[in-house]
Amino acid sequence: MSDENLPKWVKPLLEFGPVLAFFVAYLKMKGTSYSLGGSDYDGFILVTALFVPLLLLCTAILWKLTGKISPMQIMTALLVTVFGGLTVWLNDPQFIKMKPTLIYLIFAGLLGFGLLRGQSYLRLVMQDALPMQAEGWMILTRRFTAVFFGLALLNEVIWRFFSTETWVYFKTFGLTAVLFGFFMSQAPLLAKYALEKDD
Repeated sequence: MSDENLPKWVKPLLEFGPVLAFFVAYLKMKGTSYSLGGSDYDGFILVTALFVPLLLLCTAILWKLTGKISPMQIMTALLVTVFGGLTVWLNDPQFIKMKPTLIYLIFAGLLGFGLLRGQSYLRLVMQDALPMQAEGWMILTRRFTAVFFGLALLNEVIWRFFSTETWVYFKTFGLTAVLFGFFMSQAPLLAKYALEKDD
């Protein structure tokens, strides 16, 4: 089944549902300690333990329904599994908090490597959605690289120097808001370098 044949709410639900479920579950379980198998676990750890399989399940359903998942979704699922697993296994919340840092550093590193080679790797994955001249893609790629590095640094500051609750709010809403705002701010660039239909 293609994306066009799916109800419009299905894909957003599968992509963002696990994150919202994590947020709601955290609000319900924060500040509470649970004893399992002779060990005490903070609510945040148990929420992480539930989040990992939920994300994998939603990713698998999305792949089953559409026949495809993006490299970004694959990388996210892999890192969530590894860092979420370490968080639960070692009973240490810092690992799942480090995950966004690593994701954004990987994205920034890949885009930066492409720029050093005179290429826009961003264009390879987004050119169908945003038809644009090569010069525009290079500019957008440089901006995305800077934003990803900035988000990695910001995540490090938030989780290291603020409370877990602050980080959860930041992860759920802050990162999304920053990326959305960045995308909206690029409208003049997209308009300036947009390809004509004949092109």
